[in-house]
Amino acid sequence: MNSPLIAAGRRHSLGLRADGTVVAAGTGTSGECRVEDWAQVIAVAAGNVHTAPNTGRSHSVGLRADGTVMATGWNGDGQGDVGHWRDIALVAAGWRRTLGLVRDGTVLAAGRRREGACDVGQWREVVALACGDWHSVGSRADGTTVAVGNDRRGQCAVDSWRDVGAVAAGYLHTVGLTNDGRVLAVGDRSAGAGEVSAWGDVVAVAAGSYHTVGVTGDGRVMAAGSNEAGQCDVTGWREIVAVAAGSTHTLGLRADGTVVATGNNEHGQCDVTGWNAIRSPD
Repeated sequence: MNSPLIAAGRRHSLGLRADGTVVAAGTGTSGECRVEDWAQVIAVAAGNVHTAPNTGRSHSVGLRADGTVMATGWNGDGQGDVGHWRDIALVAAGWRRTLGLVRDGTVLAAGRRREGACDVGQWREVVALACGDWHSVGSRADGTTVAVGNDRRGQCAVDSWRDVGAVAAGYLHTVGLTNDGRVLAVGDRSAGAGEVSAWGDVVAVAAGSYHTVGVTGDGRVMAAGSNEAGQCDVTGWREIVAVAAGSTHTLGLRADGTVVATGNNEHGQCDVTGWNAIRSPD
């Protein structure tokens, strides 16, 4: 179970340092960057929204080593009401929504209920989570996958997937990483974010609003989909061990604990040059 060590929203980015503290980049107009007092954190998540009217409404989530969860930022739909959660092993954040994977394989949800993306109460044996804007995805221990929420472009059509160990979700598409390094995709095809069938030897994936990013076993990075803001300009990156995809920007964590970024930097979300000692995957 890989915990997110870097996270990207629409207007902000998060990084988890090796000492359990968290660093943020971005304007943080909703308070989503107020993480300077967080400690003993083992995973982070950043709420993402692609729709222009809500660009100032973001939130950040941190998972502590003791299994408790904290959140900061916009809480208009209760997506930050996670202080009572216990025994959590993994967190994910989407538009107006937060998910928590309990160590027994069940999933908790806080936030907006209208599209059904929080209807995860029946999920069991889940080992990985992802939040899109309007849908949620989970990978089970047996390699099957489940999804709930808005399915208008087929982004929840993952029932046939097998041998999946990780998932990622964008605005209208969903990505699955198989245990042998292949990448699957369903949903909206208009921007090319689902053009990943030729990828191989992939060890991690991330999904932005209209783009998909993958890391290979030798530390190279691939991207597919919209490159309107330069979010797919990752071919020169090397020694990458993890990636995160925001709405229109991409982060890469190097093996030495530094972070690189590309894409939309209108709000300073790519200002990660000074970040160091970011925790590496186990």
